[in-house]
Formats: sequence, structure tokens, C-alpha cells
Amino acid sequence: MNIVEKPLSNIHGLHLKACDGVNLVAVGYGKGTRLDTHMHREAQLVYAAKGTMQVTTPKGRWLVPPDRAVWVPARLEHAIDVLADIEMRTLYFDLGWLTRETPTMALDAEFVVRVSRLLHQAILALFDGRDDPVRTNLLIRLAMLELHQAEDPATFIPLPHEPRCRRAADIVLADPTQVHDIDDLARTVGTSSRTLSRLFSNETQLSFKSWCQRARIAAAIERLSLNPNAPVKQLAAELGYASFPAFSHAFRQVTGRTPTEFAEEK
Repeated sequence: MNIVEKPLSNIHGLHLKACDGVNLVAVGYGKGTRLDTHMHREAQLVYAAKGTMQVTTPKGRWLVPPDRAVWVPARLEHAIDVLADIEMRTLYFDLGWLTRETPTMALDAEFVVRVSRLLHQAILALFDGRDDPVRTNLLIRLAMLELHQAEDPATFIPLPHEPRCRRAADIVLADPTQVHDIDDLARTVGTSSRTLSRLFSNETQLSFKSWCQRARIAAAIERLSLNPNAPVKQLAAELGYASFPAFSHAFRQVTGRTPTEFAEEK
């Protein structure tokens, strides 16, 4: 597949030049919008100040609710699906700026970060229209310092590449609320359960059971992001958990928090 490089000039929205090597773009997208697979020559920090999106890269699928942002390295192919109306705020960094200003930071792979209140305010302040170069530079440096401290894999679902394993993963992702039997999946994709189990472990560094749990918890996070007031006990039942304590335990294993704690942070 030929991946299109998308220049910044082709992105609709409010464009601001923060400094030499850093550009800012503010744009809104409606629910259901898909930004097909593309890449940029710049690295970017993508943040939805409002709404929820999903970012897919060759490595996997990243759910990005409003308390997360995603780092996308330069020339990395990615697609974005808008799950709820978003107000996207993106910082684009030239490679020369990154090499010069962040030589000790590991920014050559994609990752999702938890957005602290400080990072949230720093990003929003960059778009508030104040023309003060000293302030802008300080805000950018502050954002990068917070980025360095905040990596969080809780909303990441690694995607396998081996064709049979990927077909099985896609079946699970189409309905992660169901209990998927590995024997049935293996027959569907034309392999043995033993081989499929090995493939999941090799391709995702997770067991099949753990991978399915992560997919189910990602579905829970998506629903809580779209409706923070949803009754968590009802959500547990909808996601196929036998009890709320079982759901809460699984949620904490993946995210480090209970569903109630997560919802209260929205």
C-alpha cells in the first residue's frame, strides 16, 4: 500500500507558528470521521482537548480519550478514527528541532501519554492567541518535559502481523465484549489452537487471554470516555463480566485504576 505523506499545508484548521521548528494546528472533527492512513515529515503530539479518538499504527491500536495524548514520530504511517466529536490540538516538530532541543529523549517510537493538568494547560495556552515568543518557548519546553514523564500503555492494543493471527485479532476486536474461544477462532482462521496461542504470544508479547482482556478493557475505556456517567455495574454486565468485582479487578490490572476511579477523572 502506498502511504501518502500529508503536508501541514493540506490540513484544514487554525495554523500557528510557535517558533522555528514547531508548528501548531487546531482543528475540530465530527464523530465518525476517519483520517485514512498517512504520514507527516514532522513528528507530532496529538491531543484531543475534547472528545475521543483512536489512532492505529503498524504496531497497534491506541485509544485516546481526553486525558491522553499520542506521540507520533516523523514518517510513521497512522490513521485516526474519531469516536466522539473532538477538538484536536496538535504540535508538529521538525526533526532538526527535536535533535537540537531533545537529544536525550526517546521519541523514535509511538506511545500514548497520560495528560496531567499541567500538560493540558500548557497545550491549551499555546493556542490562546498570545504573541509572546518567550512564553511560547517555555510552554513548549514544559510540554516536552511533561511528555517525558507521562508514558502510559494502558489504552494500547498491540496488533499482530502474521495473517492468521491478525484475522483472529480482527474477529475479537469486532466484538471484544464476547468470550472468544481460542479453539473456535483457530478453526475459523485455519490453524490449531496451539499455533494460534504461540502466534499471539510471539506477535503481541501477551497471551491470548491477556490480549483479549486488554481489548475488552479498551472497549470499557471507550464507553466510559463517551459516557462518564454510565453505571459501571451495568457496563460490567454489557462487557460480559460475571460480576462487577471481576470487571473492576481486570480493569485495575490493565490501567492501574478501578472503573469508578477512571470515570471520576473524566
